[in-house]
Parts: sequence; C-alpha cells; structure tokens
Amino acid sequence: MATLERGITLTPAILWTVGAGILTGVVLSARAIYEAAYAKGLEEGRAEESAKQRAEEAEEEEEEEDVADSEDEAIPANPQDLDAFADRNEECKLVLVVRTDLKMGQGKVAAQCGHATLACYKAMLRYAPDSPVLRRWERAGQMKVALKCTSEEDMQMLQAQALSLGLNAQIIHDAGRTQIAAGSATVLGIGPGPVSVINQVTGQLKLL
Repeated sequence: MATLERGITLTPAILWTVGAGILTGVVLSARAIYEAAYAKGLEEGRAEESAKQRAEEAEEEEEEEDVADSEDEAIPANPQDLDAFADRNEECKLVLVVRTDLKMGQGKVAAQCGHATLACYKAMLRYAPDSPVLRRWERAGQMKVALKCTSEEDMQMLQAQALSLGLNAQIIHDAGRTQIAAGSATVLGIGPGPVSVINQVTGQLKLL
C-alpha cells in the first residue's frame, strides 16, 4: 500500500477504482472518436453517391435531349450509288467517325454515334431497301467500328470521298442544347458497305 503526504492511504481497492475510471474514460473517448469518424464517413459516402447519381441523371437527360435534337439531320446519299456493290461478296461494316476536337463527353459521343448509325440505316432502307450489302451486314451482326478525326473539314473530306466511291455517308449535326454549339458536325457514319471499299476512305484513321 502507498501513503500520500496528507495521510491518505492508497489501498488496492482505491487504486483499482481510479484505474478503472481512467480506463473507462479512455474507452468512452475512443468510442466517441470512432462514432464521429464513422458518421462523417457515412455522410461523405452519401454525398459522393448523391453526386454520382446526379451526374448519371444529367448524362441520361443529356442523351434524351440529343435524341430530340439530331433526329433526321443526316445528308441523303445518292440513291443510284447505294446498291453499287451487290456483286461484292465480302464482309460489310459501318464506320462511325467521331470529331475529337469537340471534346464531347462519353454519353454525348454514344448518343451521336447512335444517331449516325440510325441515319445510315434509314438511308439504306429508304433508297436501297433490297440491297444485298444491307442484308449481308444485318445477317453478319451489324459490325460497327468507331474511329476519330480532328476537325469538321476532315470529316467533310471523308464524306465526299465516301460518296465518290458510291458509299452511304451521313453526317450528324447537333442542335446545341448541351456541351457544343448548335449545328456542330459531330459524327460521320459511312456504310454499311464492303470492308475493302470503306477502308479506302477510313483506313488511315485511328480507333476512338
């Protein structure tokens, strides 16, 4: 046993009580710190999830706006040229050339590529519905390849070259409600057409 200067004797029971009190205080403090950190983590997690959800909703809304903006803005191909490859029994594809200089978001690019695909398909159905090329492309899985170019001038040159070879070539123009200016040429769709012929136009381009 220990004795203080004032004559208070520190018995084992007193020492145990004091020690237990100190330990309890430490445990309670640690628990309070843990609970505060846990609550803060939950709050930050909810905030991050909420921000992510808002971003996804904004992107979905943007894609829905694109559907209304760019419908039927493609340039019709020459009807006499679309069935020029009926005797070429080779694999067919559709190429989507995206302008990277516009810095479009992923959702925007996906929506514009969808417009270009539909525009090319509708042009083929309108002007060459019985085309063997179109039927081969449909039966073989509708191969699509996304490529990139860096300017509207390059895109227009590619379209002119494709049309000169008798290919279906459609440029999509955006209405400008999100991200980019109204009338911007966003994606060029070429085909469906024989792989070897389309490669004469886009063979030098890099994948998106």
